[in-house]
Amino acid sequence: MISKPDKNKNRKRRHSRVRSKISGTAERPRLNVFRSNKNIYAQVIDDVEGVTLVSASTLDTAVSGNKTEQAASVGKLVAERANEKNIKNVVFDRGGYIYHGRVQALADAARENGLEF
Repeated sequence: MISKPDKNKNRKRRHSRVRSKISGTAERPRLNVFRSNKNIYAQVIDDVEGVTLVSASTLDTAVSGNKTEQAASVGKLVAERANEKNIKNVVFDRGGYIYHGRVQALADAARENGLEF
């Protein structure tokens, strides 16, 4: 019998390994990315207090285009909302996903709009 690897299980294992090394503080919160089949979500999180400071997703706005363009608009939106709350420096948490495609587009758009990581 052929068994396929559970990709989400492997992603969660990678994410827990990354999360053991990085944490968001009030001075430098964590920019977390979650990618589903249809949408992409980004949150700026202060792990010390356990609060989400800023969030954005493809559900917030009526964005058009392909998924990569939608991810770029979410990155721009989360960077603008973070700048309104005077958040400049963040730690990037790719959520166990490889830095490619939609995750990379979101990160690049966030960098272009004022976030530093």
